[in-house]
Amino acid sequence: MPHTVPLEATVLVIFGGGGDLAWRKLIPALFNLHLDNLLPERFAIVGVARKPLDDTIFRSRLREGVDRFSRRRPADDEEWERFAARVSYLSDDFTDPASGPALSLKLEELERAWGSRANRLFYLAIPPGMVEAAATHLQRLGVCRDCRRDRLVVEKPFGRDLASAMELDRLLTGMFAESQIYRIDHYLGKETVQNILAFRFANSLYEPIWNRRYIDHVQITVAESVGVEERGGYYDGAGALRDMVQNHLLQILCLIAMEPPVSFDADEVRNRKVDVLHAMRPIRPEEVHHCAVRGQYGRGSAEGKSLPGYRDEAGVASDSPTETFAALKFFIDNWRWQGVPFYLRTGKRLPVKVSQVSILFRPAPHQPFPSAAVENWQPNRLIIRIQPEEGIVTRIQAKQPGTRLLLGPVDMQFRYSDAFRSVSPEAYETLLLDVLRGDATLFMRADQVECAWRIVAPLLEAWEAVPPGDFPDYPVGSWGPEAADLLIARDGHSWLQPALPEERR
Repeated sequence: MPHTVPLEATVLVIFGGGGDLAWRKLIPALFNLHLDNLLPERFAIVGVARKPLDDTIFRSRLREGVDRFSRRRPADDEEWERFAARVSYLSDDFTDPASGPALSLKLEELERAWGSRANRLFYLAIPPGMVEAAATHLQRLGVCRDCRRDRLVVEKPFGRDLASAMELDRLLTGMFAESQIYRIDHYLGKETVQNILAFRFANSLYEPIWNRRYIDHVQITVAESVGVEERGGYYDGAGALRDMVQNHLLQILCLIAMEPPVSFDADEVRNRKVDVLHAMRPIRPEEVHHCAVRGQYGRGSAEGKSLPGYRDEAGVASDSPTETFAALKFFIDNWRWQGVPFYLRTGKRLPVKVSQVSILFRPAPHQPFPSAAVENWQPNRLIIRIQPEEGIVTRIQAKQPGTRLLLGPVDMQFRYSDAFRSVSPEAYETLLLDVLRGDATLFMRADQVECAWRIVAPLLEAWEAVPPGDFPDYPVGSWGPEAADLLIARDGHSWLQPALPEERR
């Protein structure tokens, strides 16, 4: 959204500045903000890591990342030099309690040159186990005390279960104000995810039918065609439920199910999301096998290539019980959604990379047409495509051309690429700009994180108590285990399979 107020002088400190996240995502996003003239006039980036490195080598590595991963690659030499002048490197072992005041001296040096105290943003692009050390380091130096001007950005995962999430919150809120903490989930920065709010609350067309009287059920699919790649060590301790459902999919569910906010104030929007999580029906331990399915991919082939099973991936135990697929059924016990099932599924090594929400409406209450006319009749549906082809598809019934009365489904489509003819900003561009502006609307609050963990906790406990006896149970390139189809078929439904890329052309 446009922002007419000039941004104040800002220093962005990236802990883990030499790591993969900064290289692939953060610096390319910041460079694009620079090209769009959206960064403050007085702005500096300080990368912090233990490895000794000079500014020139650090900038050269970051340039490689921009040239490989930016949506505007490769970087223009002149623009890169202008941007790189804002970037510096600080070798500092923040995990060592005896480390010196190098960071505070660096901040003072920049602010002295600008002649004013800057906003200080500290981005923890580091493994979860290092967050406490970094937070303690900042508190000891006293560089993040201004509740209005100083902010702390924390990457997911926010704990690995309810107890660890609550412990992390106690740690952070014991050192910083809640208003300073920005828990970042890059999924919320995606253009189409944000557009769910605009679609629902800027248009009066759908809101009157956005409830249990007209909607039969909702499906949310986040599919990945890749395996665990280089993340086997991390993923084997997480799994699909922790890695995707607890954050990404529940966040999308909240946007679909939330009540209209009174305003677009950050806490008002987040309050409405938390209301949804509070209203979600708890899954009792004895109900888990009726409401949840897990799976793990085995060996198979895709696009003519033979691919390993999950247990053959680097960093993964040969008898790992970790799920790479999860399908779940939830209910929201409130006036709007009572009795409407929400089906969620996510997995790795599925046929295609796609994220979409499918809203399936109830049949028309009366069919006045002859039976022959409605052979191809289908219920109305609304599909919100989050990636890769962002857009919205509405399926309606229409009379087919000809002298006979025959009804058939037709699609009304909105595509971002066709409507706006511009490239959408990357998720991290949107979220980093919101951090610069101090807008926490798209970031998770502590109570929201804890509510999400409470929802998945019974599933985690049940799955850990009874190891799976049939893993691996779906081959590479399939849509998951047969049990996932049975989960939804028991209610008389079936999964809508997203179109493969060649079918979308």
